[in-house]
Amino acid sequence: MTDDKHDADGMKKIISLSKRRGFIYQGSEIYGGLAGVYDFGPNGVELLNNIKKSWWQANVYDKENYYGLDSGMFKNPKVWEASGHTAGFSDPLAECRKCNTRIRVDKELEKVGVTADEKMSDEEINDLFEASQDKIKCPSCGKKDFTPARSFNLLVKSNLGDFTAAGDSPVYLPGEACQGIYLNYKNIVDTLGAKIPFGVAQIGKAFRNEISPRNFLFRTREFEQADTQLFVRPNQNKEAFENIKKDRWSWYLSLGLNEKKLRWKQHDNLVFYASDAWDIEYDFPTYGFDEVEGIHDRTDYDLSQHMKFSGVDLHYTDQVTGEKFIPWILETSMGLGRVYLAVLSDAYCEDEIGGETRTLLKLAPQLAPVKVAVFPLLKNKPELVTKAREVYDLVKKSIPQTAWDDGGNIGKRYRKQDEIGTPYCVTVDFDTLEDGMVTLRDRDTAEQEKVAVDDLASALQTKLNQ
Repeated sequence: MTDDKHDADGMKKIISLSKRRGFIYQGSEIYGGLAGVYDFGPNGVELLNNIKKSWWQANVYDKENYYGLDSGMFKNPKVWEASGHTAGFSDPLAECRKCNTRIRVDKELEKVGVTADEKMSDEEINDLFEASQDKIKCPSCGKKDFTPARSFNLLVKSNLGDFTAAGDSPVYLPGEACQGIYLNYKNIVDTLGAKIPFGVAQIGKAFRNEISPRNFLFRTREFEQADTQLFVRPNQNKEAFENIKKDRWSWYLSLGLNEKKLRWKQHDNLVFYASDAWDIEYDFPTYGFDEVEGIHDRTDYDLSQHMKFSGVDLHYTDQVTGEKFIPWILETSMGLGRVYLAVLSDAYCEDEIGGETRTLLKLAPQLAPVKVAVFPLLKNKPELVTKAREVYDLVKKSIPQTAWDDGGNIGKRYRKQDEIGTPYCVTVDFDTLEDGMVTLRDRDTAEQEKVAVDDLASALQTKLNQ
């Protein structure tokens, strides 16, 4: 970006482009919107799917010992009791006594340099809150008069037929996507003969009753997580954990992200069952560094809990030695919305061409929602349109994510495709009718070259795969 990346306008420009070019829409916008819910538009869903494909390729297809999974969202309520979500999945909430605006106390304390540990009791957090209230203002009215902090459970309750009609045992939408992996660990061992160490990968929805959703896609009430769980032998976790960290870091670089905007952050205060935990953080415009993915050494906690609450034996038996043990789990958990926002932030650029400022997304070709756009120079000349349609059909056979664009003058079409992140534009003009050559334009440099129609598809494939 050309401006200071942490100024107030940095993310505003990205949000504006996201709406203008069909990447992200506010959920239920015609009804005034719904806080913390967003819809991925036509270009947005293509970018999102391309990120998913890259992640799935890296975590399933490129590995010999990882299996894919897609578990159901509704689960037996005991699952969330076993995982600790019904008792401990909460944020500290306070309300402004003046306007009733809710705040997350731990986040407001963080802004004034005070750390509120997630393991703290309400009493301990309130001690910190009271000592800092002269520094904390209501984000809506500016007053400094709040109710005491109290725990607010983030699980979203739901109904499932008659099961919850009596209200004695409610079901929940998933607070995290990974529980389905733990529940199917035994099925995968029994049906596929998976041998330790092995991993399971899943992309799934999660829902959280966020007190104050904020920062665009960064903290929402509905989102997707891409998780892996690697099952290993007890105490054989250290080397595997370090290998996972290296692997995940490399994947972010493969997306084209600037390594200088990424960093590791180790957790200072681990939950009681964890052996180690690290976050990969990205330096967002306006927001600064924040988490996009967590890598956690969870020991044997998850399977032990589900064995205890379900009564089903989840020990793994080594078929060679006969040894039985509860596997330890090494987890990676990525918020797809956050990674999506990091990709957009990293790709957003402003430069100058011909004395005019242009905006473009320098997306890695494999992520771009449109790979190639084909134009007729003029849309009111039938001979140009016919030839351009032939070129479009030819390219689309080998590159499905090819778009047709005949709206506005050629300059406006280039600017539109630049903002979408389209790597290459192809223009059919009157010379094409004579010599069979089209104009191929590069998004990043705006340089143009002539390419024969017969060579176009292969030339584009080569450029896109460089």
